[in-house]
Amino acid sequence: MPKLYIVPTPIGNLDDITIRAVNVLREVDFILAEDTRTTANLLKHLGIEKRLRSHHKFNEHATVGIVAESIAAGHTVALVSDAGTPAISDPGFLLVRTCVEAGIEVETLPGPTACIPALVQSGFPCDRFCFEGFLPQKKGRNKRLQELKDEERTMIFYESPYRVVKCLEQFEEVFGGDREVSVTREISKKFEQTVRGTVAETLAYFRENEPRGEFVIVLSGRPKSVGRDDDGSGCRRSDDDNGRSGGNI
Repeated sequence: MPKLYIVPTPIGNLDDITIRAVNVLREVDFILAEDTRTTANLLKHLGIEKRLRSHHKFNEHATVGIVAESIAAGHTVALVSDAGTPAISDPGFLLVRTCVEAGIEVETLPGPTACIPALVQSGFPCDRFCFEGFLPQKKGRNKRLQELKDEERTMIFYESPYRVVKCLEQFEEVFGGDREVSVTREISKKFEQTVRGTVAETLAYFRENEPRGEFVIVLSGRPKSVGRDDDGSGCRRSDDDNGRSGGNI
Protein backbone atom coordinates (compact mmCIF):
# COMPACT_ATOMS: atom_id res chain seq x y z
CA MET A 1 0.00 0.00 0.00
CA PRO A 2 1.52 3.40 -0.96
CA LYS A 3 2.47 5.37 2.12
CA LEU A 4 4.92 7.86 3.58
CA TYR A 5 6.62 6.64 6.74
CA ILE A 6 8.23 9.13 9.11
CA VAL A 7 11.04 7.20 10.78
CA PRO A 8 13.00 8.58 13.77
CA THR A 9 16.68 7.64 13.83
CA PRO A 10 19.23 7.52 16.68
CA ILE A 11 20.50 10.85 18.01
CA GLY A 12 23.75 9.34 19.24
CA ASN A 13 23.95 5.66 20.06
CA LEU A 14 23.14 3.77 16.84
CA ASP A 15 21.43 1.02 18.84
CA ASP A 16 18.69 3.48 19.87
CA ILE A 17 16.32 2.48 17.09
CA THR A 18 13.15 0.42 17.32
CA ILE A 19 12.66 -2.99 15.71
CA ARG A 20 9.66 -1.55 13.89
CA ALA A 21 11.77 1.26 12.42
CA VAL A 22 14.34 -1.25 11.19
CA ASN A 23 11.61 -3.33 9.55
CA VAL A 24 10.15 -0.28 7.81
CA LEU A 25 13.55 0.78 6.48
CA ARG A 26 14.03 -2.72 5.08
CA GLU A 27 10.63 -2.86 3.41
CA VAL A 28 10.14 0.55 1.77
CA ASP A 29 10.96 1.17 -1.88
CA PHE A 30 13.37 3.98 -1.07
CA ILE A 31 14.49 6.27 1.76
CA LEU A 32 14.58 10.06 1.77
CA ALA A 33 17.63 11.18 3.75
CA GLU A 34 18.71 14.57 5.03
CA ASP A 35 22.34 13.54 4.42
CA THR A 36 22.74 10.34 2.42
CA ARG A 37 26.22 9.72 3.87
CA THR A 38 24.93 9.81 7.46
CA THR A 39 22.00 7.55 6.64
CA ALA A 40 24.26 5.18 4.68
CA ASN A 41 26.36 4.70 7.83
CA LEU A 42 23.24 3.90 9.84
CA LEU A 43 21.99 1.43 7.23
CA LYS A 44 25.40 -0.26 7.15
CA HIS A 45 25.25 -0.61 10.94
CA LEU A 46 21.79 -2.17 10.62
CA GLY A 47 22.77 -4.43 7.71
CA ILE A 48 20.28 -2.81 5.32
CA GLU A 49 20.83 -2.07 1.64
CA LYS A 50 18.34 0.43 0.29
CA ARG A 51 18.16 3.14 -2.36
CA LEU A 52 18.63 6.62 -0.91
CA ARG A 53 17.41 9.97 -2.18
CA SER A 54 18.51 13.34 -0.85
CA HIS A 55 15.84 15.42 0.92
CA HIS A 56 17.05 18.42 2.91
CA LYS A 57 16.16 22.04 3.64
CA PHE A 58 17.87 23.28 0.48
CA ASN A 59 15.95 21.09 -1.97
CA GLU A 60 12.73 20.12 -0.19
CA HIS A 61 10.62 22.78 -1.87
CA ALA A 62 11.63 21.42 -5.25
CA THR A 63 11.28 17.73 -4.41
CA VAL A 64 8.14 17.38 -2.27
CA GLY A 65 5.83 17.30 -5.29
CA ILE A 66 7.93 14.68 -7.05
CA VAL A 67 8.04 12.49 -3.95
CA ALA A 68 4.28 12.80 -3.39
CA GLU A 69 3.66 11.81 -7.02
CA SER A 70 5.93 8.80 -6.59
CA ILE A 71 4.01 7.65 -3.51
CA ALA A 72 0.67 8.22 -5.22
CA ALA A 73 1.94 6.03 -8.07
CA GLY A 74 2.29 3.13 -5.67
CA HIS A 75 5.64 3.45 -3.87
CA THR A 76 6.28 3.24 -0.14
CA VAL A 77 8.77 5.81 1.14
CA ALA A 78 10.53 6.42 4.44
CA LEU A 79 11.70 9.87 5.49
CA VAL A 80 14.59 10.11 7.95
CA SER A 81 16.69 12.98 9.27
CA ASP A 82 20.33 12.82 10.31
CA ALA A 83 19.21 12.23 13.89
CA GLY A 84 15.93 12.19 15.78
CA THR A 85 12.39 12.62 14.48
CA PRO A 86 11.96 14.31 11.09
CA ALA A 87 10.15 17.69 11.08
CA ILE A 88 11.27 18.47 14.65
CA SER A 89 13.81 21.21 13.82
CA ASP A 90 14.61 19.16 10.69
CA PRO A 91 13.10 18.87 7.19
CA GLY A 92 9.80 17.01 6.97
CA PHE A 93 6.92 19.39 7.55
CA LEU A 94 6.50 20.37 3.88
CA LEU A 95 6.47 16.78 2.69
CA VAL A 96 3.98 15.67 5.34
CA ARG A 97 1.67 18.59 4.55
CA THR A 98 1.89 17.92 0.81
CA CYS A 99 1.04 14.25 1.28
CA VAL A 100 -1.84 15.00 3.64
CA GLU A 101 -3.29 17.52 1.20
CA ALA A 102 -2.97 14.96 -1.61
CA GLY A 103 -4.79 12.30 0.42
CA ILE A 104 -1.65 10.17 0.81
CA GLU A 105 -1.42 8.15 4.00
CA VAL A 106 1.29 9.27 6.42
CA GLU A 107 2.41 7.03 9.27
CA THR A 108 4.76 8.40 11.93
CA LEU A 109 6.74 5.97 14.04
CA PRO A 110 7.60 6.83 17.65
CA GLY A 111 11.26 7.02 18.46
CA PRO A 112 14.30 9.12 19.40
CA THR A 113 14.07 12.85 20.01
CA ALA A 114 16.33 15.04 22.14
CA CYS A 115 13.79 17.28 23.83
CA ILE A 116 11.86 14.76 25.95
CA PRO A 117 14.81 13.06 27.73
CA ALA A 118 16.37 16.46 28.44
CA LEU A 119 13.06 17.73 29.82
CA VAL A 120 12.48 14.72 32.06
CA GLN A 121 15.98 14.68 33.53
CA SER A 122 15.96 18.44 34.16
CA GLY A 123 13.88 17.92 37.27
CA PHE A 124 11.52 20.71 36.23
CA PRO A 125 7.74 20.24 35.90
CA CYS A 126 7.08 18.35 32.67
CA ASP A 127 3.31 17.90 32.73
CA ARG A 128 3.08 21.06 30.61
CA PHE A 129 5.96 22.51 28.62
CA CYS A 130 6.81 24.83 25.75
CA PHE A 131 9.08 23.56 22.94
CA GLU A 132 10.89 26.42 21.19
CA GLY A 133 13.51 24.51 19.20
CA PHE A 134 16.21 26.78 17.74
CA LEU A 135 15.75 30.47 18.45
CA PRO A 136 16.28 32.85 15.50
CA GLN A 137 20.02 33.45 15.14
CA LYS A 138 19.69 37.21 14.68
CA LYS A 139 16.49 38.99 13.68
CA GLY A 140 13.60 38.30 16.02
CA ARG A 141 15.67 36.49 18.67
CA ASN A 142 15.33 39.06 21.44
CA LYS A 143 11.69 39.69 20.55
CA ARG A 144 10.90 35.99 20.98
CA LEU A 145 12.66 35.87 24.33
CA GLN A 146 10.72 38.90 25.51
CA GLU A 147 7.50 37.13 24.52
CA LEU A 148 8.53 34.19 26.70
CA LYS A 149 9.45 36.31 29.72
CA ASP A 150 6.23 35.54 31.60
CA GLU A 151 5.85 31.95 30.35
CA GLU A 152 5.07 29.74 33.37
CA ARG A 153 5.61 26.43 31.58
CA THR A 154 9.02 24.75 31.37
CA MET A 155 10.73 25.82 28.12
CA ILE A 156 12.95 23.72 25.85
CA PHE A 157 15.51 25.13 23.43
CA TYR A 158 17.96 23.57 20.98
CA GLU A 159 21.28 25.36 20.62
CA SER A 160 24.57 25.18 18.77
CA PRO A 161 27.73 24.92 20.92
CA TYR A 162 28.89 28.17 19.31
CA ARG A 163 25.91 30.07 20.75
CA VAL A 164 25.41 28.43 24.16
CA VAL A 165 27.20 31.18 26.08
CA LYS A 166 25.44 33.92 24.12
CA CYS A 167 22.10 32.19 24.71
CA LEU A 168 22.67 31.98 28.47
CA GLU A 169 23.77 35.63 28.52
CA GLN A 170 20.48 36.58 26.87
CA PHE A 171 18.57 34.37 29.32
CA GLU A 172 20.26 36.21 32.19
CA GLU A 173 19.26 39.54 30.70
CA VAL A 174 15.65 38.60 29.96
CA PHE A 175 14.73 36.01 32.62
CA GLY A 176 17.19 36.95 35.35
CA GLY A 177 20.29 35.22 36.66
CA ASP A 178 18.35 33.39 39.39
CA ARG A 179 16.10 31.45 36.97
CA GLU A 180 16.79 27.70 37.11
CA VAL A 181 18.14 25.98 34.00
CA SER A 182 19.31 22.52 32.96
CA VAL A 183 21.79 22.23 30.09
CA THR A 184 22.36 18.82 28.52
CA ARG A 185 24.77 18.00 25.73
CA GLU A 186 25.63 14.94 23.62
CA ILE A 187 22.56 12.92 24.64
CA SER A 188 23.13 9.15 24.49
CA LYS A 189 26.76 9.65 23.44
CA LYS A 190 30.01 8.88 25.28
CA PHE A 191 30.50 12.35 26.72
CA GLU A 192 26.91 13.09 27.64
CA GLN A 193 26.68 15.72 30.36
CA THR A 194 24.03 17.68 32.24
CA VAL A 195 24.79 20.90 34.11
CA ARG A 196 22.08 22.25 36.39
CA GLY A 197 21.86 25.47 38.36
CA THR A 198 20.75 29.04 37.98
CA VAL A 199 21.26 30.81 34.67
CA ALA A 200 24.12 32.77 36.24
CA GLU A 201 25.78 29.61 37.56
CA THR A 202 25.55 27.68 34.32
CA LEU A 203 26.74 30.70 32.36
CA ALA A 204 29.82 30.91 34.58
CA TYR A 205 30.43 27.18 34.06
CA PHE A 206 30.34 27.35 30.26
CA ARG A 207 32.48 30.48 30.19
CA GLU A 208 35.13 28.38 31.90
CA ASN A 209 34.41 25.15 30.01
CA GLU A 210 34.14 25.46 26.23
CA PRO A 211 30.77 24.11 25.01
CA ARG A 212 31.14 21.08 22.73
CA GLY A 213 28.53 18.92 21.05
CA GLU A 214 24.79 19.30 20.54
CA PHE A 215 22.86 21.08 23.29
CA VAL A 216 19.35 21.05 24.73
CA ILE A 217 18.64 23.85 27.20
CA VAL A 218 15.68 23.42 29.54
CA LEU A 219 14.60 26.61 31.30
CA SER A 220 12.20 26.66 34.23
CA GLY A 221 9.05 28.69 33.82
CA ARG A 222 8.40 31.96 35.58
CA PRO A 223 7.95 31.11 39.26
CA LYS A 224 4.74 32.12 40.97
CA SER A 225 6.77 33.12 43.99
CA VAL A 226 10.40 34.15 44.30
CA GLY A 227 12.76 31.62 45.84
CA ARG A 228 14.87 28.55 45.17
CA ASP A 229 14.46 25.02 46.41
CA ASP A 230 18.13 24.08 46.20
CA ASP A 231 20.84 24.78 48.75
CA GLY A 232 22.54 27.44 46.62
CA SER A 233 25.69 25.37 46.23
CA GLY A 234 26.10 26.18 42.53
CA CYS A 235 26.09 24.07 39.36
CA ARG A 236 25.32 20.42 39.87
CA ARG A 237 26.57 17.79 37.45
CA SER A 238 24.99 14.33 37.39
CA ASP A 239 27.47 11.58 36.53
CA ASP A 240 27.14 7.82 36.52
CA ASP A 241 29.74 5.28 37.64
CA ASN A 242 31.52 5.43 34.28
CA GLY A 243 32.20 9.15 34.49
CA ARG A 244 29.38 10.08 32.12
CA SER A 245 26.83 12.64 33.03
CA GLY A 246 23.48 11.11 33.87
CA GLY A 247 20.43 11.06 31.63
CA ASN A 248 19.75 10.38 27.97
CA ILE A 249 18.98 12.97 25.30
